[in-house]
Amino acid sequence: MREGIHPAYGPVVFRDRAANHTFLTRSTLSATASEKTIQWEDGHTYPVVDVEISNVSHPFYTGTARVLDTAGRVERFERRYGKRGGA
Repeated sequence: MREGIHPAYGPVVFRDRAANHTFLTRSTLSATASEKTIQWEDGHTYPVVDVEISNVSHPFYTGTARVLDTAGRVERFERRYGKRGGA
């Protein structure tokens, strides 16, 4: 890799505020993270990035996702705007 063209890549703690869940990973956001830091379980201090949603609070991963009635939406669209002739 060429020197000086890649962003800094280091450890960062992501904190899901909705689920009160934190996880440590590596990211390029460490250089752009705000001045907020957190003391991690290993005793080191890392920059922290607050996120609104993660795999712990996202409906797809928690099993609370709603299934949309796409057939009903298509029928309503066809009733409203009529079927177009093919050709």
